Order: sequence, then C-alpha cells, then structure tokens
Amino acid sequence: MSTDTEAPVAAGPQLAEAIELLRGARVAVLTGAGVSTDSGIPDYRGEGAPVRTPMTVQTFLASEQARKRYWAGSHLGWRSFGSAVPNRGHLALAELEARGVVGGVITQNVDGLHRRAGNRHVIELHGSMDRVLCLTCGQHYARQAIAARLEALNPEIDLETTIRPAPDGDVEVDDVDALVIPSCTVCGGILKPDVVFFGEFVPADRFQAAASLVQGADVLLVAGSSLVVNSGMRLIEQARRKRLPIVIVNRGVTKGDGRAAVKVDAGASETLVAIAAALDS
Repeated sequence: MSTDTEAPVAAGPQLAEAIELLRGARVAVLTGAGVSTDSGIPDYRGEGAPVRTPMTVQTFLASEQARKRYWAGSHLGWRSFGSAVPNRGHLALAELEARGVVGGVITQNVDGLHRRAGNRHVIELHGSMDRVLCLTCGQHYARQAIAARLEALNPEIDLETTIRPAPDGDVEVDDVDALVIPSCTVCGGILKPDVVFFGEFVPADRFQAAASLVQGADVLLVAGSSLVVNSGMRLIEQARRKRLPIVIVNRGVTKGDGRAAVKVDAGASETLVAIAAALDS
C-alpha cells in the first residue's frame, strides 16, 4: 500500500458493512471538500467553517471592480491553494483505481488533487483552479502563467497579505482599485478561472460523463460531501434509479443520508485508507 496505514483508522459496524458492499464491485466515487481538508484546504460547510458569500458569475461579469477584487483574492489564495499536496485519502483512491476497483472519480472540488495523486479518470464537475479560460474566444491558459502576468502588471502593489485560503482558492482582499488584471492575449477578452461559479451550471457534457460513470458502476461511494450542491444530488438520484447501493462517508449529516445503503460518520482520509487496506486483503 502507498497509503499511511499507521495513522488512525476508522472502525465500526458501518465501515465493515460498507467494505462488504464494495468488495468485488466496480465502484464510482463522488468526492467533496471533506476529502481535501487533510491537505489544508478548508471545508465550506464543516464545523467551524466561516460564513462566506462567494462571488456569483453575474457579479464577476457585470463589474470590473468585482473582477479586480476576485483576481487579487484568488491570486493570493492560489499561492497557498496551489501548494497543497494530496493526502492519504487521495492516494487511497488513486491506488484503488490502479487496482481496478474504482472506475473513476467524480469530484466537486476544484483543487486538482485527485489528478496529482495519480487518478487517471477524474471528472472535475466544477472545473479546476489550475486552468484559466477566456470567456470570449475560449483560449485556455495555465494558472501559473496568469499568476506571473498578474505580478508583472502590478509590481508596485503589495499583494503580500495574510492568506486565509478557502475551498475555491479565494481569500478576502481590500483596496484593489489600482490593480491591473490580465486579459486574453489572443482577443483581449475577460479571463476567468476555469471553474463553475455560483450562478453557473455544470457543462452538460461534463455532467453526462459523470452520469455515465455512475451508470457503469455497481456501487456509488460518496466521500467528504454534504451533498448540498445540486450536482451531487443529481448523481445520487442517478444511482437510486439504477438501484445501486450508495455508501456515504462523511462527518455529519448529508442530504443523501436517507438514500444511503450505508452511512459511515467518520473522516474521509482514514476511512478511505481503511477501505483500501480491507479490499487489498
């Protein structure tokens, strides 16, 4: 095993029941922010999470001032967010995919950590912060290239403030009137991180790919998601219609608990490590 089995491992009858459902099955996985908390990325809705008002796509498009505030905060957050590394839970899922147990991972996270952990079949429902998109011509950029341009355009602005990262890689920043934000080098259009903002829909082809992964599975494993976001519950409904057993691993209540065959109320990392170890025996 590549995961750290010396760390505390989840236990209990619910875990044992979950393992039996997963044993010998083709598993589709849906993950949320709780999978990345052990990598230092905070959860939106976990206990102690600060109340936040994320920027909507309507606000981003309507106001240059809003775009300045977003890019200043997102740039600072990216420095911390982009340096996060996969944790034991990510590595356990990558190993399960390599062994043919997991057919693919659908994630609501935008941190790219499943790809960096080694998962090959990853569907990022809400996109990824390591890519930037021109909203006019569709040109894509690496986030690091845009970060370098932002710093070059603003050599006199002190962006070295206290970084308080959020699940979407953003932070709060004041006084950004003088900030110059990069535009598309191809057409001059507005640049936006290639993520689904509040007020946007998950692209239809991306959701269909996720639904197809669920349709081809024997079990749906949900890890670290409260399932408050509609895209997650739509996939739960896909599984329910196909009569797939649903296993949920999450600390606290989720919207899908009533549809779960088994609910393991425990942390994602230690539980995924325990599952990977058990299915390897």
